[in-house]
Amino acid sequence: MRPSSPALRREAIDAAIIDLDGTLVDTLGDFEAAIGRMSVEMGLPAVPREFIASSVGWGSEHLVRAVLRQTGAAPSVFDGAWASFQRCYLAINGAHSRIFPGVIEALDRFAASGLKLACVTNKPTAFTQPLLAKLSLARYFDIVYGGDAFARKKPDPMPLIEACAALDTEPERTLMIGDSAVDAQAARSAGCPLALVRYGFNHGASMEALGADQLLDRIDELFV
Repeated sequence: MRPSSPALRREAIDAAIIDLDGTLVDTLGDFEAAIGRMSVEMGLPAVPREFIASSVGWGSEHLVRAVLRQTGAAPSVFDGAWASFQRCYLAINGAHSRIFPGVIEALDRFAASGLKLACVTNKPTAFTQPLLAKLSLARYFDIVYGGDAFARKKPDPMPLIEACAALDTEPERTLMIGDSAVDAQAARSAGCPLALVRYGFNHGASMEALGADQLLDRIDELFV
């Protein structure tokens, strides 16, 4: 493992806010299955896995709208497509997902060290809570906020600022751990230090260009 940079020493951090999709869990298979079922129900052509991967991260509503644009569907069918997607996703939630290597080891170590933990994701709460429970990850988090918890989602800083308030920590001592420019922008706007994993839904962005305090191949590289 690579050593942590001085900016991310454990003694300088009181809490961590961790993204879900692409950071803790590889959920691309779930998205692909749910979009596939929704497309059949709505009579839409299939979209490739690569397109779905490039559209994840801004919230499930964004994903559904992106699929409708990609397939040439009228914007007016969004309500029906969104209802279909929610039903289809809930039916398979977690069935095609896997926890990334190093996540359990990191969460165990964070918890043992007394680090406060929040999961803040753009995924709807109705999808987030069951997924964390199914994968036995819910027990690690003091708070969990889905993408519908507040008026604005990441990359707006609101969810991170609210998480800091709930954790009773200062943003400058609350580490954001994510996988994309969405997380990077939210962290910088909120005043949080930032660690990014290299393996998630980064939408083709250069991870080095996002200005993280540390880039990680695995989350358990932190604080070692």
